[in-house]
Parts: sequence; C-alpha cells; structure tokens
Amino acid sequence: MERYQRVALKDKTNTVNYSNWEIVKHGVPQGSILGPLFFSLYINDLPTVIYKTAKLVLYADDTSFIITNPSPIELASKLNKVFANINEWFRNNLLFLNFNKITYLLFRTKNSQKLDSNIILLNNQITNSKNTKFLGLTIEESLSWKCHINQILSRLSLACYAIKVITPLMSEDILKMIYYSYVHSIITYGIIFWGNSPHSTDIFKIQKRIIQTMTKSRSRDSLRQLFKRLEILPL
Repeated sequence: MERYQRVALKDKTNTVNYSNWEIVKHGVPQGSILGPLFFSLYINDLPTVIYKTAKLVLYADDTSFIITNPSPIELASKLNKVFANINEWFRNNLLFLNFNKITYLLFRTKNSQKLDSNIILLNNQITNSKNTKFLGLTIEESLSWKCHINQILSRLSLACYAIKVITPLMSEDILKMIYYSYVHSIITYGIIFWGNSPHSTDIFKIQKRIIQTMTKSRSRDSLRQLFKRLEILPL
C-alpha cells in the first residue's frame, strides 16, 4: 500500500504552511501508534550481526555493545570489526550512523594498561571517552561514580535552595511531598549502582542539610530523630 506524508508548520499568526505530499518509500512516520512496534521489528535481527563478537544492549533507539578481551590488541581488533559489521547492517537497512554520538568506553582499573586504539570508520574517528551517559547514569571507565555523583549534587543543591525559599510558606506535610518529588526521586535513581561509592557521603551531607531546613532545626539537633519524625530514610 502506498503511503504519503507531509509536514505542517504553524507560525505566530496561526497560519499553517504545508509541504508537498511525498510517498513514504521506507521507514515509519514519526508519531504513529504502531511506530514503536514497527521499529522493534525493523531492528530485530541487529543482535545476530555481532553476537559472536560482542553482546548487544538495546533500549528503544539507544544501542550499545559490550566487548571483553584481556588482550588490548585483540580488543582493538574486535572493536574495529564490530563497528564495520554494524555499519554494514545500517547501510543494508537504509539507516545511517550518527558519528557525533558514537564513542567507546574502556572499563579498566587505575593500574591497567590504557588502550590506545585508532578506530576510523568511513573517514570518521571514533573517540575514546572517559565517561558516557547511559539511561540517566553517567558511567566512567573506572566505575568510581564520581562524575555521576557530582551531577546529582548539582541537582540536589538547586532542590535544597528551592526548599529553603518555600519552607517559611509551607507546612511540614507539604514540604514532605515536595521532598519526595524533587529530592527523593533524584537520590534513589540508580542508587543500587552508585550507593556504595565513597563519594556518596557528599549526597548524605546535602540530604541532612535539606532535612534540617525542612524542620527549621539547629545544627546540633539530633538528625536521627528528625529523620524518624518525618519518616524519611537516610541515604
């Protein structure tokens, strides 16, 4: 069945401008109800392209793959091979790689050898990143979670300031609702991964400061009793 689509743009005067109708030769129109299902079917065979060399991790349109090898030389060779295979699959399926978003991350200990690999695909250099964002978590090559925790601290500092401003105007029950919306949700996301990091003590410090602000308590007051009174778990 032939399908057509066009683009409609509305300006500030509410005038709608339409593009010409064009036939949809391949792909799925954005915003369609069946779009997610068609997309899943479309990329269904992607893992079979590299299953012998790497493990593929798919989440919606976010694609990652994991390669393990104790030898830096063989690891670099596998990296180049996987990138070439994936690029061929993309080309065969009328898709294109966005080289501005492609990086690779080498998990290693501080004392292990650093991989100095030069990966070039279609005249594009694939960069080696020290950290990358994956599903809301900033993952570092050393898995110290310091970078991710620093980002959490930045967001909690803004929340702490907001709570400080509205505390004189709100009851304690309302402040608890705001705490769970803007603080608790930030602290608990991914805590199973970064919670044991030594850098997480900074998160607990700012959590205590927020609790003291909400309860209008003094610095020498018992924090244990404040957490118990509010029925809030400490980090």
